[in-house]
Amino acid sequence: MHTHGIQFFTATIYQWIPALYDHHNKQVIIDSLTYLCKENRVRVYGFVIMPNHIHLIWRISNKHLLKDVQRDFLKFTGQQIKFHLQKHNPHLLSKFEVNLKDRRYQFWQRNALSIDLLSRNMLEQKLNYIHANPVSGKWNLADDFVQYQYSSASFYEDNDNKFSFLRHYMECFGG
Repeated sequence: MHTHGIQFFTATIYQWIPALYDHHNKQVIIDSLTYLCKENRVRVYGFVIMPNHIHLIWRISNKHLLKDVQRDFLKFTGQQIKFHLQKHNPHLLSKFEVNLKDRRYQFWQRNALSIDLLSRNMLEQKLNYIHANPVSGKWNLADDFVQYQYSSASFYEDNDNKFSFLRHYMECFGG
C-alpha cells in the first residue's frame, strides 16, 4: 500500500504542438479522467486543458503506483489522439513522428511534472493558477476564466458540476 498526497501534475504535448485545440482531443482527456475516477485510481480536484498542455490537481489512490497511473493516462490519451489524427488530420500527425526504437509517434513530452501539494494554501495557489491560465495574455481563450469550458473553474465558482469526476478539494481538509 502506498500513501499518496494531493499533487499538481502537468503534462505537455510533444514540442508544445497545440494538438489540444481540437475539441475531440480535449474530450479524450475528459473521458480518461472520468474513467480513472470511476475505477478509483484517482480523485481529481482541479484541472485545465490548454492547447498544448494540461494541469491537474489530483490524488492517486493508495492501491496504485503514481508512475503506473501517470503512464497509463498519458499512454492511453496519446494513443486516442493518434487514432483521431490518423483519420482526420494526417498532416498534424506527421509532426509527432519520432525515430525511436519503441515508438513511431510521441504525443506527450517525457518527464511530466508532479509536485506534492503539502498544504491547503499551496493547493489553492495552484488551483488559482490553473484557472487563470486560459485568460492569461498569452492564451486569451476566454474573456472570463469561469467561461472557459475545459477547466474546473465553473465547478468552484458557480457550483457547475458538468464534469462528474470532479471532487471538491476541501474533502481533504475536513470541509
